[in-house]
Amino acid sequence: MSGFVLRGLDPAPFTPLFALDEDALAARDARRVVATSKPGFPCRISLQDAEPGETLILANFEHLPVASPFRSRHAVYVREGAGDPAEYRDTLPEQFRTRMLSLRAFDEAGMMVEADLADGREAEAVIERILADPRAAYLHAHFAKPGCFAARIDRA
Repeated sequence: MSGFVLRGLDPAPFTPLFALDEDALAARDARRVVATSKPGFPCRISLQDAEPGETLILANFEHLPVASPFRSRHAVYVREGAGDPAEYRDTLPEQFRTRMLSLRAFDEAGMMVEADLADGREAEAVIERILADPRAAYLHAHFAKPGCFAARIDRA
């Protein structure tokens, strides 16, 4: 196996949201929130949990824009000023290590071909095993308890 790479989301679609007022955010199915605890507000760009007091946008994001029954969108947090997307190779960010993960493998047609649960402290082995399946084009990691999209994982 050649390993895997996990990247945070591109901040470009989210950056303009921080300049909007609450009504304009609501019209876009988004909300401005302030982190009250850590962990608890996982930024999908930096792949770090926000510090208490930091401002985030909670937005509805289409993370699986495929023409299949698995097309999907869910809420994601993005921190104000998160910067460039984080990238991790053959390891997971701390944000993942403290959570139970749902790992879902999809083929090129956007059809789910495998899924498993993994404790974030031991998830690399599960990711490697699933990506060894030639049908798996990529994985999506979700935080299992709230069910929200965490990141896409590709072969390195």
